[in-house]
Amino acid sequence: MFLSFFKKSKSIISGLGSESISEATVPGVLNAENDSQLTDLKDSIYDFIRNIRDPEKPATLEDLHVVSEDCVQISKLMDSNAVYVRIEFNPTVPHCSLATLIGLCIRVKLLRNLTERYKLDIYIKKGAHSTEDEINKQINDKERIAAAMENPNLRELVEGCIREEE
Repeated sequence: MFLSFFKKSKSIISGLGSESISEATVPGVLNAENDSQLTDLKDSIYDFIRNIRDPEKPATLEDLHVVSEDCVQISKLMDSNAVYVRIEFNPTVPHCSLATLIGLCIRVKLLRNLTERYKLDIYIKKGAHSTEDEINKQINDKERIAAAMENPNLRELVEGCIREEE
């Protein structure tokens, strides 16, 4: 909405000697490329999630190419100290039965390790899973996450996947 306003106002502003306005220079939004602190945060987030172990295989999510550095997107509103974090992961197969559990592991790992004020959204990459819409809804619903972590068997499985290796 702001972007369209600025694009419409471009001709008026350019008459005042201002530089052209692009999506990268819209006031109020910073992305990781514009801010070294956001770049560092992005790197830290990737470091947290890359070593999560797959629930089925003796490998990490990074080893299986479920997550990569490109799957972490960070943005920040200049008027706020809050950070928006979006994670997109890629299940190993389109019918992966543990995709919801992988999303839960990512969420729990970040909830326990991030100290900044943030909003976290986790999604399966578009077209990478046969039931991605349902899974995306589950892994972004706070009540479902809380209920899942109350289940002792599921909690133990998540703890095993996110535990740091000695």
